[in-house]
Amino acid sequence: MEKSSVDVTKLAISALEDKKAEDVKVIDISEVSVIADSFIIAGGTNPNQIRAMCDNVQEVLGRAGYECRQIEGYETANWVLMDFGDVIVHIFDKENRLLFDLERIWRDGKIMSAEEF
Repeated sequence: MEKSSVDVTKLAISALEDKKAEDVKVIDISEVSVIADSFIIAGGTNPNQIRAMCDNVQEVLGRAGYECRQIEGYETANWVLMDFGDVIVHIFDKENRLLFDLERIWRDGKIMSAEEF
């Protein structure tokens, strides 16, 4: 991963953890895809918490100069996707995280825990 991607990842993880994100994982997909360097996957317990995590990630990264290109799913808040270019943040409720299982789909990437950053 490029240095800027690592910086964005560290800031996003911190912002997610500030709002009590559950089971934060990073999948380094830089070797298997051109769409991004990494996915950050986090879980929330309810729509209000998921929106709060989304808002905090956008605020923290925005203050650091990283612009969110697009946000999908904010209204329903069962799966929010935030596109920061080389880093994509996915925030799921429990049901949708199990259903979509990005860790399995992207198993060719390197799955890391938040502590590894």
